[in-house]
Amino acid sequence: MSATTLRTRLSRLSLLDTPSICRQCLTKTATTRQFSTTNPLASKVGSAPLIIPSTVKLSIFTPPPPRHTTRTLPSRTVTVEGPLGQVTIPIPHFLNINIAEPPKDAASGEATSSKAVITINDTTIKPQRQMWGTVRALLANNILGVTEGHAALIRFVGVGYRAMVLDGSGRFNKGKKIVNLKLGYSHPIMLPVPDGVTASAPVPTRLLLEGINKEVVNSFAAEIRRWRIPEPYKGKGIFVNDETIKLKAKKIK
Repeated sequence: MSATTLRTRLSRLSLLDTPSICRQCLTKTATTRQFSTTNPLASKVGSAPLIIPSTVKLSIFTPPPPRHTTRTLPSRTVTVEGPLGQVTIPIPHFLNINIAEPPKDAASGEATSSKAVITINDTTIKPQRQMWGTVRALLANNILGVTEGHAALIRFVGVGYRAMVLDGSGRFNKGKKIVNLKLGYSHPIMLPVPDGVTASAPVPTRLLLEGINKEVVNSFAAEIRRWRIPEPYKGKGIFVNDETIKLKAKKIK
């Protein structure tokens, strides 16, 4: 909208006669008007309350501020501790976690699950809104991991494709578990199981990965899948969880 059009509309409303509106203000308003006047919305994922069971303890560590004011504030760390273990993740300094006092059960007098609300300092800053929902999702995954755990089921589809879990040997893999993959290569593929992940093979064509850290479990599953990515013509490959592939018709000359 140009300044002339805006001045015409205001004159119809008899607003030009008021001393609070001047031509300079009208020109500035017309030139600095943004494409959208909608206020930034809050993150639906980030603003959702976080349910913390009574068996889970959430600890927040805030490092001391830097001596020089020109440096950026250091990230804080959140430790989620539960029956299966503990996970620690860093969070940005502009995120705040407010944990409400858990209510007590009237019958037993024990504390029940509590709620935590995550907020940011400024909702108009895009990077803060982006990390709002991300951190909330990571905390929800960690709470689920320390209470129930995460799992990834890997399926081997193909003639001779199978996996075994062996005890590690040698200087670097002693005391660890090794996943032995036979995928049609001239040699078996030996992959050490990461710390915090438990691997088991109930049948030769299935491999079950379990752990409290969802990122570590899925990363190891993706590393195994990389050796035989599912191909669309015969449907062979390594599939993770409920992964499927649409078969293509063969090219006929």
